[in-house]
Amino acid sequence: MYKVKVENTCSCFLKSGMADVQEFGNKDDAQKEAENMIGEMRSSFCKKHDFALNEQFGDYTIFIKPRT
Repeated sequence: MYKVKVENTCSCFLKSGMADVQEFGNKDDAQKEAENMIGEMRSSFCKKHDFALNEQFGDYTIFIKPRT
C-alpha cells in the first residue's frame, strides 16, 4: 500500500473536506493524488500557506507551512 498524508493541517484544509490520509494500491495513483491535492490547495486555499511534497519509500507527505 502507498499512502498520501497531510501534515500540519490548517483551517482551509479542514474546511475542504479532503482526507488527511489516503491509501492506494500503486505508487503512480498515490503520486497523482498528491499532486492533484497540492494543485487544489494552491488554487483554492487562503494563500497564507506554502505546500511541499515529500516522497519516501513510495509514500507521499504534503506539508502545509506558513508563508514567510
